[in-house]
Amino acid sequence: MILQLKASENCTWTIERPENKNIRIIFSHIQLDSEGSCESENIQVFDGSSTNEPLLGEVCSENDFVPVFESSSNTLTFQIITDSASIQRSVFIFYYYFSPDISLPNCGGYLNTLEGSFTSPNYPQSHPALAYCVWHIQVEKGYKIRLNFQEIFLEPDDQCRFDFIAVYDGSSTESGLMGQVCGRVTPTFESSSDSLTVVLSTDYANSYRGFSAFYTSIYVENVNTTSLICDSDKMRVILSKSYLESFNYNENNLQLNDPTCRPKVSNVVEFVIPLDECGTVKKVEDHSITYTNIITFIVSPTSPVITRQKHLQIVVKCEMEYNSTVEIMYITEDDVIQNQNVLGKYNTSMALFETNSFENPILQSPYYADLNQTLFVQVSLHSSDSNLVVFLDACIASPTSDFGSPTYDLIKSGCSRDETCKVYPLSGHFGRFQFNAFKFLRSLNSVYLQCKVLICDSGDAQSRCSQGCVTRRKRDTSSYKWKTDSIIGPIRLKRDRSASGNSGVLHQAPAEGTWRQSFNGLHLFSFMVLALNVVIVVAITVRHFVNQRTDYKYQRLQNY
Repeated sequence: MILQLKASENCTWTIERPENKNIRIIFSHIQLDSEGSCESENIQVFDGSSTNEPLLGEVCSENDFVPVFESSSNTLTFQIITDSASIQRSVFIFYYYFSPDISLPNCGGYLNTLEGSFTSPNYPQSHPALAYCVWHIQVEKGYKIRLNFQEIFLEPDDQCRFDFIAVYDGSSTESGLMGQVCGRVTPTFESSSDSLTVVLSTDYANSYRGFSAFYTSIYVENVNTTSLICDSDKMRVILSKSYLESFNYNENNLQLNDPTCRPKVSNVVEFVIPLDECGTVKKVEDHSITYTNIITFIVSPTSPVITRQKHLQIVVKCEMEYNSTVEIMYITEDDVIQNQNVLGKYNTSMALFETNSFENPILQSPYYADLNQTLFVQVSLHSSDSNLVVFLDACIASPTSDFGSPTYDLIKSGCSRDETCKVYPLSGHFGRFQFNAFKFLRSLNSVYLQCKVLICDSGDAQSRCSQGCVTRRKRDTSSYKWKTDSIIGPIRLKRDRSASGNSGVLHQAPAEGTWRQSFNGLHLFSFMVLALNVVIVVAITVRHFVNQRTDYKYQRLQNY
């Protein structure tokens, strides 16, 4: 819908959704008074039937993003106020209803490798209608991202109002819009930091091939001559060329413990050293795991008896520490030693799966589910060291993301604390469990999960991971080191099927961390529910499944 606005306007529209649907509204093109302030000219969006309801957000000429809002109630209201300036103004708005428990395949996600690729859903076939997909790209500190679109084929429009790709310079959709593109183009974007966000939004008509993109990481050289980054599966050593030249060395003089592992040379010299390859030495001692390798500078002697060139070695060492990775690097220059210490974190993730095969992760976030349905949860360690195992020490649930009171124990000291919770045996880089969904009394229908994870060497029969469930345990004599946290959420309950009228479903824009879950049955219903209520529940349930199909159309807005 295109709105042509005049000076001193004050207009309010209200959208009401059908039962079992959510509302998504997108302001894909906004032309307001560029010299006006947000106080005098703006668009405000409210979660309800009037401007007295909670404010979802405000849009004005100062915004540097494409505004998107989703309702958590059965109505959504937006108000447009313009100032007295006599200029041309226009706003293009489209909105639609969608079922929150239906997700698109391969729609959005998190990419955390130094390079990678991704495509629109169904590519190279036609993209789906009414898609809203968000990809978050996060690389390591010290790098920036170059994003190349190999193909974009979306509905052409001079203002990209219908189908578009939006690229943001940062970790969210409010980080600063780098570009909004559509039609047939192949643009390139380069971030200013180590994160980038890409959004695909489509309407109900004219579906084409979509897009295909790949990204690479560019190291940003700084004043440091050497640096070390430790990750769960590799060590990365970066040497400046000027540093090597100061010793009359170049990249051809460098060698790891395994000389077949060669560096990547660009504006710097970079070694990517897997933790289980290239001669890396692993040492397990007490509560510590260390990985060590040595970069040696090979010199061709000019004399069989003497040399006037310094013998230089770089010893790189990663030690796994409490909730982090401690990175140690020192350089031996004859009897001169330079030390560098950096902190990092374990690379773990947690996701939901549809079945106990743990094959298809659920990408929708938040995911709407029924009470008492079995949920399957997996915590994954991303490491090249195949001799590590993941142990679930504790998992708790909370109605809020800050895990304040109240909380509920699912797993404690490796033991199941909930009658429906089943902890799976150790399985390499995966910690797994299942439980039946529930909700908190007197709280929103949201559930967040947090798991404390221990990472052990599989060959250590005395490790905490090998002990499994321990109901009584002496206090550890020393701090445990291979430990990290994983969080996932929220899980949202589907409409309470014993209620009438309002659905009571909450929905928000996609959050960090990806989810999906299904809840079956009626776990918390009281035995005092009358037989007549049961009949009503069955009737509403049948009606819910009949009306699962999303409304793919624009709706006329009523002006009040």
